[in-house]
Amino acid sequence: MTILIANDDGIHSPGLRALAEVASAFGEVKIMAPDAERSSTGHAITSGRPLSMKKMDIGDFDAYRVDGTPADCVSLGCFYWENIDVVLSGINLGPNIGNAMWHSGTLAAAKQGVLLGKKGIALSTPSKDGKYHFEAIRPFVQRVMDLLLDAQAPQLVNVNFPADPKGLAWTKQSVRHYDGQVKPGEDPMGREHFWYTVVPIEETDKGTDRWAMEQGIVSLTPLRLDLTDMDTLKAVKDKGI
Repeated sequence: MTILIANDDGIHSPGLRALAEVASAFGEVKIMAPDAERSSTGHAITSGRPLSMKKMDIGDFDAYRVDGTPADCVSLGCFYWENIDVVLSGINLGPNIGNAMWHSGTLAAAKQGVLLGKKGIALSTPSKDGKYHFEAIRPFVQRVMDLLLDAQAPQLVNVNFPADPKGLAWTKQSVRHYDGQVKPGEDPMGREHFWYTVVPIEETDKGTDRWAMEQGIVSLTPLRLDLTDMDTLKAVKDKGI
């Protein structure tokens, strides 16, 4: 098995190195990641200029940095190495749950892999006391790899690891709330500016990705690329609209 690893935190992210080390026990690892952080870029692709890549020294891994988006990295990686079987994205520095999936560059890399006919898995974890504890979640990353690299596993899965996991659960996306918020401010020159930030959310629904993380459980959410609202489509057809 040949595994392509990408992310949105950039080639120097400790999460990428941690994922590559675990994944190397399951197959041959290739790395193609952005040259700098590209968090929250969603599924953007670069079409107005050429992309360039540069060889990087990351242990024994065949690794390159790219001056593009997470989705660019996956497209380029699948072109450069024609035998890619699976795309792993992460481990992201911070969770990707609920409506944050819509603008997650981490998840976009996994989705791009599926668009290209590969299995795609996005992996994320929050910090604890301002630090990321990859050794603590490593056994659970291995368990997730055992489960999701199986041929019968879902094609696209979004995985979130609590800082101190105590189990695994299949979950659905939490869409009841949105945690993004615009915060106005002022720079030292007195000019108005705005920060886009995240606010705490309460009352999460049981069985969702956000609920699982609050319980200290690894959340595995199977996703699909088809965004069609089938119930609404059927309803409007039945009404003759």
